[in-house]
Amino acid sequence: MNYISVFDVIGPNMIGPSSSHTAGAVNIALLAYQLFSKPIAKADFTLYESFAQTGRGHGTDKALLGGIQGFGTDDVRIRDSYALADAAGIEYHFTWDDRTKTAHPNTVDIRLESPDGQVQTIRGESVGGGKIRIVQINDIDVVFTGIYSTLIVKHADRPGVVAHVTNVLSRHGVNIAFMRLYRDYKGGTGYLIVESDENIPDYFLEEIRENELVHELMLIQI
Repeated sequence: MNYISVFDVIGPNMIGPSSSHTAGAVNIALLAYQLFSKPIAKADFTLYESFAQTGRGHGTDKALLGGIQGFGTDDVRIRDSYALADAAGIEYHFTWDDRTKTAHPNTVDIRLESPDGQVQTIRGESVGGGKIRIVQINDIDVVFTGIYSTLIVKHADRPGVVAHVTNVLSRHGVNIAFMRLYRDYKGGTGYLIVESDENIPDYFLEEIRENELVHELMLIQI
């Protein structure tokens, strides 16, 4: 039997009128901000279907722009996210695409670029009640929610990477709740996503980086 939390009924503590179009948008953009972990010089947002159709009225644009500046769902600065982005020197652009069909109607693509030209893209879905799913990173299909502490390992798709990462986590007592592996093609680029229902310390990440097949690490704490 599936149980519904009271928080699923009343929604999250938030700024804005809609848990799906405002709070969910903030959470997607905030995860994008946390995953990028570099200064942001430029942000491009492409909103699809319902996000594109009703996003202006629900403040979805302000929510997304606030999220990539590190604001949470209840941060009053979301109301001024345009002015604050201008003051921070962040260039931004919104595309409202209500024709392209996506797997979920509340979908947004976010492209972030750093001052030195490094780029990261994500696709996120707002699934209701402020809850979200990240379903793509750099055009590779993934699935995670940000509900758990999450370690994302970008790596070459070669034997031994998963064993290396899990051995390091085991030595440091990290309890793995979920682990998933994604790749663009055999031998290409892979993403290992590890979720834990407890804090994942960052002090041993250098041990994971010692493997030459590991390209990048991203860590999101609950």
